[in-house]
Amino acid sequence: MRDIREIIRDEMVMRSKILKILKDGPKTVPEVAEALGEPTEEVMFWMMGMRKYGYIEETQDITDEGFYRYELTEKGRSENGG
Repeated sequence: MRDIREIIRDEMVMRSKILKILKDGPKTVPEVAEALGEPTEEVMFWMMGMRKYGYIEETQDITDEGFYRYELTEKGRSENGG
């Protein structure tokens, strides 16, 4: 895994890509990682940062594997162009 500082630094670059993926509907961290072609561990850092700052939130829908699905918040939708 890359240095944690590098991963966190990439959050700004990855935010718009993640918002675009979630525009189509709620997804789990592994689903977003697969769509991005990025490691799940790194996507987890980026998405938790986005959750902390109010761009995404978890749904009540939990997969059979125990993963939450995340969806855009109002802030995330407005940042993503609607």
